[in-house]
Amino acid sequence: MKKDVAVISLDAYAGQFYAQQVQDLFGERITVCSYSVRDGSIEHLPRRYDLYMVTTDAFDSLGDLHQYVPIDGEMMEIHVTLRWDVVRRLQSLPAGKRALFVNLSDKMCREAVTRLNQLGVNQLVFDLYHPGAPEPDMSQYDFVITPQESRYVPAGAKEIVDIGQRVCDSSTMIEAALRLGYEDLLESEAFEKYQREVATNTYSFDQVFARRLRLESQFEMLMEILDEGIVGVNERGEVFACNHKMEEITGISSQEALQRPAAAVYPFLPFAKCLAEQAPQPARVVSARGIDINVAVAPVLRGGVCIGAFATVQRFNDAEDKQTELRSQLLHKGYRAKYTFDDVVGSSLAIRRCITILKKMSLTALPVLLIGETGTGKELFAHAVHNASPRSAGPFVAINCAAMPENLLESELFGYEEGAFTGARRGGKPGLFEFAHRGTLFLDEVEGMSTALQCKLLRVLQEREIMRVGGNRIISVDVRIVAATNEDLERRVEEGTFRQDLYYRLNTLPVLIPPLREREGDLLLLIDYFRRGIGATFELSPELRQLLLTHQWRGNIRELRNVVEYFSYTGSPLVGPEDLPPTFHYLSSGAPVKSDLGQGDFPPLKDCPQEDVRFVLEQLYRADQDGHSLGREAILAAAREAGLPCSQQEVRRILTGLDRAGLARVSRGRGGTRLTPAGRTLCRRLAETPPCP
Repeated sequence: MKKDVAVISLDAYAGQFYAQQVQDLFGERITVCSYSVRDGSIEHLPRRYDLYMVTTDAFDSLGDLHQYVPIDGEMMEIHVTLRWDVVRRLQSLPAGKRALFVNLSDKMCREAVTRLNQLGVNQLVFDLYHPGAPEPDMSQYDFVITPQESRYVPAGAKEIVDIGQRVCDSSTMIEAALRLGYEDLLESEAFEKYQREVATNTYSFDQVFARRLRLESQFEMLMEILDEGIVGVNERGEVFACNHKMEEITGISSQEALQRPAAAVYPFLPFAKCLAEQAPQPARVVSARGIDINVAVAPVLRGGVCIGAFATVQRFNDAEDKQTELRSQLLHKGYRAKYTFDDVVGSSLAIRRCITILKKMSLTALPVLLIGETGTGKELFAHAVHNASPRSAGPFVAINCAAMPENLLESELFGYEEGAFTGARRGGKPGLFEFAHRGTLFLDEVEGMSTALQCKLLRVLQEREIMRVGGNRIISVDVRIVAATNEDLERRVEEGTFRQDLYYRLNTLPVLIPPLREREGDLLLLIDYFRRGIGATFELSPELRQLLLTHQWRGNIRELRNVVEYFSYTGSPLVGPEDLPPTFHYLSSGAPVKSDLGQGDFPPLKDCPQEDVRFVLEQLYRADQDGHSLGREAILAAAREAGLPCSQQEVRRILTGLDRAGLARVSRGRGGTRLTPAGRTLCRRLAETPPCP
């Protein structure tokens, strides 16, 4: 049955070229269609292909790819190389000459030059050029080398060497044959000829083709490029094949093993049981010469008769290293941090102090808890912490814990095995903890986790181990946690909705992200930054400027950005208060204080004695004079020392009442409480008026 193949590329011409190569090699067995991201033909991709072959530069992330390719579709990457005649032609150029390599993009230039270096073209001094790059001085280059992109070569080139379009490498064609189920093509003359013509710096496939062993030739072609040890036995249990990786793992050479009974050479491999039962032996860990290795054995059945068996062997540590390598590839699929501390706009003392603290915390492996109101930029700081940490080369994975139902969040975080639940993807799926291995996992709105998931998260933090949903295998992970919350987790702990042990585990390095109203001097800087970012040219009237400076900004940076974007659509070169959005509700940063405030005038605080309210205000005023905030525990300690019978609940009620009255600002977490300008005015009046006897 003829199969359908889709070739997806960034550039239409390249995609058509690769598609023709695949069609020529596979002949009438397949039908190939090409689609390009750049010309928009990808938008018309029907979801009906047996195999999707995608170039490495087509998409920036997996999310972009899966807009067009089904998640469960058979998919592979196209890797390209050059023909040997092109390599030899470039190697013949004089050593030490300067060459300008020209291609469509910077990434494509770098990939091509790297490939040339791998193939032995090292005698030239390469510079790169692509459309949009600064115009080079062509007088300093002896050659211009380009893969059929002469249209982009700058004027004044001395000699242009067109190396033609790059071709699919042999491993790409072999993988395509295996995925399509055309293994028999691997021994065809067309495949052998193709492998000889294209350059490769991997194992020598032409030698593999030449060996022509009588059983399972496709296995012989692949065994030397696998990262696992391979052993094959015939129906009598005699070894007829083993690869170099097996020799390396066991220390037993192929000369010692071939034509001998496997039970004598590899007693730790259950070949006898596999041949007797004619059934696969599940993977297990055994010890061979003091080394823990993973072993799996499968029979080869033909016509209902067992004609042999194969075993795969891998060092236990090698398996983990391979997983780490595969996870690291996701860095090029969207799991990477985008921002650094240089992206933080602001020069206020509060924000500079926050950055200084976080830079120091970034250097550790301890969990960081970002506390702040909505819109303060907690995720930006999480990105910056990762990029400033020793894990910056690893993945950065972010998830909002409050945005998903409990069961979905659990499968996203921990992954699942095949058949774990209805709709589970075939083969299972790794979780975000696995994707973030040796990197950072950002848990936004961590308070949204259920208590059951909190318990599982606590175990991960303590043991550095996870188990997939529906699985029975422990997976070790090395992940640094950065969590964020806009709620008072201490209150959540007291209410019983957040585990106390998890709170103290996450609260190892807490940092309060200051709200916009406490970042004195940053508001106008941010307005100018957002204005330039959207290309607007409006100016603020003095009345509007003063109004914005005294607004509370409950939505913080996010609210400010929305207001600036709204201004850009008013069409007014000078915007005033009348140009504010209709949904903008002005809230002053401090409630006005009555001019006739006397010794008995306190804000109406229910069930709070005036003596206690006055005492709390005095403590806050002293802290304000010293330039710092004050927490509840410090106020309680001062009350006990003064002999006042204040409880923690009463202090909390007083602080909440002062916040509502505009006299103080209560920050979340460990940020403490600070007086507002109105609160300072009241405290100065109280200081001049002695308390009533």
